[in-house]
Amino acid sequence: MSGAWLLALAGGVLWSPQPAQHFTQSYPVGNGRLGALVFGGVARERIVLNESSMWSGSVENPDRPDAHKALPGILAALRAGDNPRAEELVNAHFTCAGRGSGHGSGKSVPFGCYQTLGDLELEFPGLGEAREYRRELDPRTGVVTTRFLAGERTHVREVFADRHSDLLLLRLRTDAPGALDVDVRLSRRERAQSQAHGGELRMEGRLESGQEDVAGLEWGATLRCRPLGGTLVAEQDRLQVRGADELLLVLAARTSYSGPVRGDFAGARWRSAIEQDLARVPDSRGIDARTLLAQSRIAHAQAMGRVQLELAGTPEERAALPTAQRLADFARGTPDPALAVLLYDYGRHLLLSSTRPGALPPNLQGLWAEEYQTPWNGDYHLNINVQMNHWPAETAALPECHEPLARLVEALVEPGSRTARAYYDAPGWVAHVITNVWGFTAPGEHAGWGSTNTGGAWLARHLHEAWEFSQDNALLERNWPVLKGASEFMLAALVEDPVSGRLVTGVSNSPENALRLPDGRTAHTCMGPAMDQSLCRELFRNTILVSERLGVDELFRARLREALARLAPLRIGSDGRVMEWQQEYGEPEPQHRHVSHLYGLYPGEQITPRGTPELAAAARATLEARGDGGTGWSMAWKIAFWARLHDGERAHRLLRQFLHPVGQPGFDAGRGGTYPNLFCAHPPFQIDGNFGATAAIGEMLLQSHPEREGEPPLIACLPALPGAWPSGSVRGLRARGGLAVDMQWGQSRLEWVALINKQSQPVRARLRAGVELEGHEADAAGIVELPLEPGQRMVLRRRGS
Repeated sequence: MSGAWLLALAGGVLWSPQPAQHFTQSYPVGNGRLGALVFGGVARERIVLNESSMWSGSVENPDRPDAHKALPGILAALRAGDNPRAEELVNAHFTCAGRGSGHGSGKSVPFGCYQTLGDLELEFPGLGEAREYRRELDPRTGVVTTRFLAGERTHVREVFADRHSDLLLLRLRTDAPGALDVDVRLSRRERAQSQAHGGELRMEGRLESGQEDVAGLEWGATLRCRPLGGTLVAEQDRLQVRGADELLLVLAARTSYSGPVRGDFAGARWRSAIEQDLARVPDSRGIDARTLLAQSRIAHAQAMGRVQLELAGTPEERAALPTAQRLADFARGTPDPALAVLLYDYGRHLLLSSTRPGALPPNLQGLWAEEYQTPWNGDYHLNINVQMNHWPAETAALPECHEPLARLVEALVEPGSRTARAYYDAPGWVAHVITNVWGFTAPGEHAGWGSTNTGGAWLARHLHEAWEFSQDNALLERNWPVLKGASEFMLAALVEDPVSGRLVTGVSNSPENALRLPDGRTAHTCMGPAMDQSLCRELFRNTILVSERLGVDELFRARLREALARLAPLRIGSDGRVMEWQQEYGEPEPQHRHVSHLYGLYPGEQITPRGTPELAAAARATLEARGDGGTGWSMAWKIAFWARLHDGERAHRLLRQFLHPVGQPGFDAGRGGTYPNLFCAHPPFQIDGNFGATAAIGEMLLQSHPEREGEPPLIACLPALPGAWPSGSVRGLRARGGLAVDMQWGQSRLEWVALINKQSQPVRARLRAGVELEGHEADAAGIVELPLEPGQRMVLRRRGS
C-alpha cells in the first residue's frame, strides 16, 4: 500500500496546540485489546495504559434461589394497580443477592470494576519551553503524533498500538544526533510492584476479587527500551536513556483472565504470553521503528478505508483549525460539514481500536479509563449502552467488531439459565440491566432500575443483525441456541394484562424511568412497558425466521406465532404520543434521558413513516415532548430517531446539540455534549454516545430496514439529508442483504448510486433512490428492484445528470 493511498484517506485529524491537562483532552489509540491515552506533555509525558480484561471481581452466584416464590405477590400487586407495593416487594425479594454492582462502585465487591492498567511516565531532563507545538490523532491511521521545537531541535513522538504484534509502541526522535535524554517509568497507585532490570521495566499486581476465598485477577506489563545510540541504565524503578539518536519503547501487557467469556486470553500463562508478544519485535537496538510504524498505519488504514465519507462545504482554513476551536465555532453557528465527517471517522476509529475478534467488547468507556473506580464500574449496561456501542459495527463496515459481543452473549446463557429458574421458575435464559466479564445476569440491587428483564432479548437482536448484513448462514446455526433460549424465557415470562387480556412482560421497568399513579404516588415497577413489548415482538419474529431457515423446531415456532398474535401492541395515547406504559400514567420526569418506548423506531423497525404512519406521527410527538436535550448518548439516539423519521434538519439540529463543547470556557460543563478530544460527555465520559452518533450519521445517509412487516429490506438513499450537507459522497456503507453501497450527491440530490453484491449468490435488491434513474422505472412507491450477480457492482445514475 502506497503512502499516497494513506494520504488520500486523511479526511481530517484531531489536533491541539497544547498538551492535555485531563484525559478528556488526551488522544486514544488501541489495537482492540491494548490501549493508551496520550497526553502529549513536553518535559513530562503521561500515557495512560489500558488492557481490556483488567477487571477486579470474580465469578459469583448473585441469584436469590427462592426469588420466584415472591413473583405471585408482586404480580398480584401490579394487577391491582398498586405499583408502589409491587416495588416494595421487588426490593425485598426480587433484587440480586449480595452487594450487586456496589451501586455503581463495585471495585471491591465480586461484581468488580474495569480499571486502568497504570501510567507510562516519561521525563525529559533539561528540555526547555516548547514552541510550534502540535499534538494530533489521525483516526484513519490510528497514530498519535506530538511535534514541537525546544531550543533549536525538533522533537517528534509517535504512539501507536499495533495489531499484528499485539504491542503498544512509542517512537521518540529529534533532528539532532545524540540529543535524546529521557527517564522512563511504569507506575500505578495501588496493587502494583514495579522494577527495572537491564533494558526492561516490569510492573505486576493482583486486583481484588471481592471474595475472601477467591484469588483476584493477576496482571503484568513489561516495557522494553530500545535506544539507537547513547546509553541505557536501569535504576530501581526507572530506565535512564542519555544521548540517544532515537528511542523505541515496546510495551506488552496481559492478565490472568479466564472467566466465562471465551476468547484469546492468556489465563494462567499470562507471563509467558508477555514474553511471546515481545518476541515479535526483535531484541535489537537497531530495530527499524519506521517499518513497525508503517505496518501499523497500513493495517489500521485498511480497515478504516472500507468506508470513505466526504461532505463538502468546509473551507480548508477552517478544517485546519484546532479541534476544540472547531467545536466551539460550530456551537456558535459556523457551518462545518467536515466536522461531522471527523466525528464519524473518530467513532469508527474508537470501535476498531477498542475491540477485535477474540477480545472483549467495548465497555461503557470502550477501552480507555484512567480510574481505579470507573463510573458505573465501566461495565456492560444492557438497557441500551453496550448495544449502542455496536450500532455502527455493521453499517460502518466493521463487522468483525460485533464478534466479541456475540461471545459475551453466549457466556451469559449458562448463568442466565440459573437466573431464569431462580427468579421466574422459567426455562431459557435471561439477563437484566447490568453485566460484567464474570457472567452477572441477576436483577440489579434496586427495583428502580434493576428489574428490566429484556437485556437478553436486546442482545439477541445483535446476533441476528450480524446475519442480516452478512447473510452468512453459519451464523444462523451458531445463534439458534441463544435465540431459542431467549425466546423460551420471554415466552414463559409473559402474563395477561388485567385490562386488555393481551400478553405483556410481568415484573419490569421502562428503563430507569418512573411513572406517577392517579393518586400521586410514583413507582418504577410495572407490567409490559412499550420497550419490552417491542423487544418480545422482534425476538419472536427473528427466532421464527431462523427456525424456518434451519428447518428446526416447528412446534416451538408455532408457540411463538401464537404468542405474537396475543402480544399487546404499541399504542397511541390521548395526547397523540406513543404510550410508554400499558396505562396513561403521569410522568415525574417528562424529559427523561431514556426514550425506550421508541425502540421500535430505532434500532428496531416496527415504526416507519410509510409502514405505520400513525405510529410515526406519534413518535414525532413523543420526541417533541421529550425535548432535544439530555445526556450525550441520549442525544445520539435522538439523531437516529429523527433520521428514521426522514427529518434531516431535525437530525442535524440534534447533531449540533451533541457537539456542544463540554470542558471549554464559556460553555455549560454540566450538560451532555462532546469533550475537546471528541469523547462523548454523558457527563462524565461514556463512549456509547460516540458510537451512537456514528451510527446515526450513517442512518441519515442510508437506511436498509423493511418498511413494512413481512417485506424484505429496502435500501433508501439519503433518507434524512440535511440542507447543511448539499454535496458529498460516501463509499463502502453496508446494507442489509449482503450489499455495499456507494453514493454521490450534489445540490441535495442523488447523482449516482452503486450497489455491490458481497454475497456468493445472486440477490434481488430493492432500492428507493429518491430520484428517477436512467434505464429503470420505479413502481408507485418509488421502488426499483434490481437483480445482482455475485460480486457485481451496478451503477445507477439520476436521469438527466
